[in-house]
Amino acid sequence: MSAPLLFTPIALRGLTLRNRIVIAPMCQYSAEEGLANDWHFSHLTAFARGGAGAILTEAAAVQARGRITHGDLGIWSDAHAEALKPITRFIAGQGAAPGIQLAHAGRKASMQRPWFGNGPLGPEDHARGDMPWQVIGASPVPLDEGWLTPEEMTEADILQLIEDFATAAKRADDAGFAFAELHAAHGYLIQTFLSPLSNNRNDKWGGDLAGRMRLALETARAVRAAWPEQKPLFTRISSVDGIDGGWTLDESVILAGELKALGVDVIDCSSMGNSAGGATANPAARGAGFQTPYSARIRRETGAKTMAVGLILDGPMAEEVLQEGRADLIAIGREALFDPFWAHHAAHDLGVEDWSAWPKQYGWWLERRAGAVRRIREAPEGRKLPPA
Repeated sequence: MSAPLLFTPIALRGLTLRNRIVIAPMCQYSAEEGLANDWHFSHLTAFARGGAGAILTEAAAVQARGRITHGDLGIWSDAHAEALKPITRFIAGQGAAPGIQLAHAGRKASMQRPWFGNGPLGPEDHARGDMPWQVIGASPVPLDEGWLTPEEMTEADILQLIEDFATAAKRADDAGFAFAELHAAHGYLIQTFLSPLSNNRNDKWGGDLAGRMRLALETARAVRAAWPEQKPLFTRISSVDGIDGGWTLDESVILAGELKALGVDVIDCSSMGNSAGGATANPAARGAGFQTPYSARIRRETGAKTMAVGLILDGPMAEEVLQEGRADLIAIGREALFDPFWAHHAAHDLGVEDWSAWPKQYGWWLERRAGAVRRIREAPEGRKLPPA
């Protein structure tokens, strides 16, 4: 019997992932001045022990004002890169690929950590020391009533931003990351340039589709030039805004083709987020694998490799997505928080019992546990306890 596609290695430039499972970026809102700490180490390295092929950090801001909250990771200085090195070293030592998501929050910056309300900063946040800062965007259009109005970026601001993305990529390389992802989704800065809901410009950075795509493409071009040739580059997009008059899937297909031509290796197909609420606020009902039609169409029509994400619950579902040609990679987010060993358990769900795939410190014990569990389950008395 052939191995499940989910556990078949995949080559991306000079990087070969041991399986098709990628841990999606998930903000932890726990950094101080953008620096990674023990929490980030514990959080991210668990997934390497858990068997994932690749692990992405949360959004790492390329500018201090590009953080979503005061607790977000950053990569705007060499000190930030240095703080990430123990994490990349451990992940790589477990046979997984460490990746970093390079980001700028734009008009969704300077907001509350979600457990404090997930909205604009207010007096209670100020009392905690979380003071607001001036946010920037494609146009002076606030996210919603009561949110900060972004300062419209000048040409100089835009060129500096592109340079900062490229410099951040060089720092990420020095920090030991094996791949990088540009964040162009969820209503953050690059996506606000893409969407006509948030880009009202009439210069070369707005207007028609070519103008609205320019920042995404120029950033990808600069990062690809700064990022080592042998290392893959992903881009996360919101495949649709899901709002009348917003960014569409037809436009995503065009953007994906342009990104592929610039050397982007994988299109990470998310959606929504260009409105108030959570990063992926979605006005539509969500079902299992609800975003896989986006990754399927982009893959089919552009020839680009795609990554599917969103309510892919278990190994058999992930395998179905791959077997149907909907994507090349599977991103797992909150399911991995619920079960950091999701990848190993998905293998078992698909009939793969390979204890050598686990860390040897665990696999040695678990192989012996498996025999005992099998004997208990196959015995006539089953799980019946002995008399006390």
